Amino acid sequence: MNLETPIENLRYVGKIYQPRLKKLGIKTIRDLLWHFPMRYDDWTERGKVEDIKPNQKISLIGKVASIENKRIFPRRMILTTASIEDETGKVKAVWYNQPFLVNTIKPEKFISLSGKVKLDKYGVYLQNPAYEVLKNDQFSIFNFQSNSKSQIPNLKHTAGLIPVYPETEGLTSRYLRFLIKPLLKFSSKVQDFLPKEILERQRLDDVRTGLNEIHFPSSLEKADQARKRFAFDELFLLQLKALSERRKIQQQKAVSIKFNQEIIKNFVSSLAFELTGAQKIALWEILKDLEKPYPMNRLLNGDVGSGKTIVAAAAALETALAGYQAAIMAPTEVLANQHFQTFSKVLKNFDVKLGLITSSGIKGHGLSSDIVIGTHSLISAKGGPASGGQKNVSFKNLALAVIDEQHRFGVDQRAALLRSESGNNSKFIIPHLLSMTATPIPRTLALTVYGDLDISILDEMPKGRTLIETKLIPPEKRDEAYNFIRAEVKEGRQVFVICPRIEDPNGKIQNSNVKKKERQLSFKDYLNYEVKAVKVEYEKLSKEIFKDLRVAMLHGKMKSKEKENIMAKFSAKGGSASGGKNNIDILVSTSVIEVGVDVPNATIMMIEGAEKFGLAQLHQFRGRVGRGKHKSYCLLFTESPLVGTTRRLEALLKTNNGFKLAEMDLKIRGPGEFTGTKQSGIPDLAMAFLADMNLIKQARAEAKLILKNLNRYPLVSKKLSEFNKNVHLE
Repeated sequence: MNLETPIENLRYVGKIYQPRLKKLGIKTIRDLLWHFPMRYDDWTERGKVEDIKPNQKISLIGKVASIENKRIFPRRMILTTASIEDETGKVKAVWYNQPFLVNTIKPEKFISLSGKVKLDKYGVYLQNPAYEVLKNDQFSIFNFQSNSKSQIPNLKHTAGLIPVYPETEGLTSRYLRFLIKPLLKFSSKVQDFLPKEILERQRLDDVRTGLNEIHFPSSLEKADQARKRFAFDELFLLQLKALSERRKIQQQKAVSIKFNQEIIKNFVSSLAFELTGAQKIALWEILKDLEKPYPMNRLLNGDVGSGKTIVAAAAALETALAGYQAAIMAPTEVLANQHFQTFSKVLKNFDVKLGLITSSGIKGHGLSSDIVIGTHSLISAKGGPASGGQKNVSFKNLALAVIDEQHRFGVDQRAALLRSESGNNSKFIIPHLLSMTATPIPRTLALTVYGDLDISILDEMPKGRTLIETKLIPPEKRDEAYNFIRAEVKEGRQVFVICPRIEDPNGKIQNSNVKKKERQLSFKDYLNYEVKAVKVEYEKLSKEIFKDLRVAMLHGKMKSKEKENIMAKFSAKGGSASGGKNNIDILVSTSVIEVGVDVPNATIMMIEGAEKFGLAQLHQFRGRVGRGKHKSYCLLFTESPLVGTTRRLEALLKTNNGFKLAEMDLKIRGPGEFTGTKQSGIPDLAMAFLADMNLIKQARAEAKLILKNLNRYPLVSKKLSEFNKNVHLE
């Protein structure tokens, strides 16, 4: 056998366990060795029966005095009860529906147990403890009690630091420990791809030591050191991948667009507002990138409402007036239409042709425009209105591609837009790429998930933006909040209402914010959780609470045209300020509203089930209001009595800074919730260490050194090739 031996060739795997292991991504012995524990149960110290207290965890060794099975009616459960004794007393151990244990755990045998102590009317007992029958009867009760830390060889489940692994149905950590421990002998056959000089500089374990200590550590310190070793591996490869992709881009050709200061000066002076310092810096960085002979690959990372669109418009204008074409791709028709309107407004004094291409049709000059704005229809390979009946979309001389909310597009979609320029002119090998996101990204994530991009930060709000007041609304304050909403609407304002999912609780769950456990709850349970379905919420608001107001509904299942019509009605000017009535007073929506909606007259963002969303997403929702001259509010409705939930949501009350909230969210919810990170293929250990700036910087520094002479490190090069197949950077 070797590291690549399929697991089905192992004893005790067979046809039953092979598919279960496959669910965890385990196909070979190597995969098993790299299936790392997520935590450890600490049974390094043993106690005695006299030490037992309710609700504590304990490990002890004793002799089996008796064991028997009992059938419990009417629950149809088999209870296995054993009496365990040492020199200080007796205690019961209880297992549920494991009748076979009477054939394994026999009277007069010595047994090691570890588990939680429970209390019932009959006294204390160990509930479902892990167990190991000791094979050598030379160990007496008195030997064991004489030294609570004495080591007993070959205990995998009840003594020392016991690894607890990611599991799946029918596959327990006990089984995985049983399988992995004898296979650790293969750790000596693993080639360490990290060069010796990196191990020495970073004081890292060699791979053999790391594998042994991460699975069955001799101490928690050794376990942490081993986890650091393998986290470094993954972060190092992430950095190597990002830096090598950056180098590849810099070896390609793009059109060089001269920085025309006169054009930019005229554009800035034509605006009805002053650019922020952050906007000026970001625009300068982008325009300098456009001058380079290789493609720009930059991410414009801005807080909600920080003015990314204006920066993109300036870059597109510079490109268009230089005689080239710019394309702006948005994730939704609503946002594409909004960009088209914004560009039309701010570029009206300049001689540029604009076009809008969506699945609904074409506005303006279409693909012959200087600046083309659209959805994924810009890269559609099918005929129809999106492409003017053509089978392939082809731009005339695309030099700049702007992708808004890039994490919402697949890798293939982004690549397709970059390939869509005409192939007639050899100068235009690859357009410059500007990606934009309104999800503030923590610095550690920026260095890893977005490590191949240059990053510009917009962390200032434009002058005149009103500060949004955020309030936490517990159940007893609902009526008061509804009265406040009514008063605002009577003043001519409008309201967003956000719900976490689409269908009624009896139907199919459509939103990932609802946890798997909750998907199995009854209708009554759902109501207790107060996870509001849009349709249920719409019915409640329109027919009960605000039946005298105009309430509409919006969700992702609607057709594009229907959504567009609703947003057009909601965005249409009205209210007392303009002497008319709003077409829609209250819009009830799923998180489809998160990106890009700009309704200056909307002053209240009401969020149902606020505890179901992360801080970053809640901040996104909040940013949909406060875009006009009126005071705006974000109302966080929650039914959760948990102190931790309340404390987390209170962070939104204390700051309007999206970057600070993003850092908090990273610590609380982990990096998987950020901008497609969960789907990136980034390994779990790297994920766990994405908040460790020092380790990331060390990995990046080592990657830079290695990349200079990668051909001298064949093992690193081979490992990078394997890594590239499984991980994509957003």
